[in-house]
Amino acid sequence: MTVHPVTFQDRVRAVLGGAIAAIGRALHRLHVHPDAITGVGLLVVVGAAVLIGRGEIQWGAIVLILGLPLDALDGAVARAGNRTGKFGGVLDSTFDRAADALIYGGLAYYFAGDGERGNLVLALAALTGAFLVSYVRARAGEAGLAVRVGLMDRLVRLVVIVFALLVPVLLVPGLWLLAVGSWFTVAQRMWYVRRHIDG
Repeated sequence: MTVHPVTFQDRVRAVLGGAIAAIGRALHRLHVHPDAITGVGLLVVVGAAVLIGRGEIQWGAIVLILGLPLDALDGAVARAGNRTGKFGGVLDSTFDRAADALIYGGLAYYFAGDGERGNLVLALAALTGAFLVSYVRARAGEAGLAVRVGLMDRLVRLVVIVFALLVPVLLVPGLWLLAVGSWFTVAQRMWYVRRHIDG
């Protein structure tokens, strides 16, 4: 039975998967290690977070856009090299959480510097929701249930935050969307787990 993509991220991968795989094979032939790509990707986010924290919001968004392809290429290179070890996946997931913390942490620092406590709390609410979306999936996975449902998967969150950073007037509305949407996705995933985990 064919399993169709159920998240925005899955749909994008279905469309771009061939191109990403081809680039992954090319990088593998150049002996590029997938973990190195993962590390470089996190360094790019560090640079973006510094810019965001300094109030250079749009430049931070541009740096994030330049680094987005790296988020998909590490897995493509690993598949091209037939790497079966699980460390790369754990490293990638860990660095994804670190990247989320850096982006929202940069925003929280920026808001704190401007004395915008309400928006600081909003950024932290969005970050907490993002962490919980991933946490529910990870814990359900440990219990043997794959959870791919939900409105606000990681790619959707990245698109929203990048767009909000590019258009600063939309930054606060974008954070509201991320905070509410992420917590709603947590509820969606918990409901899915509740219905399927024991049967």
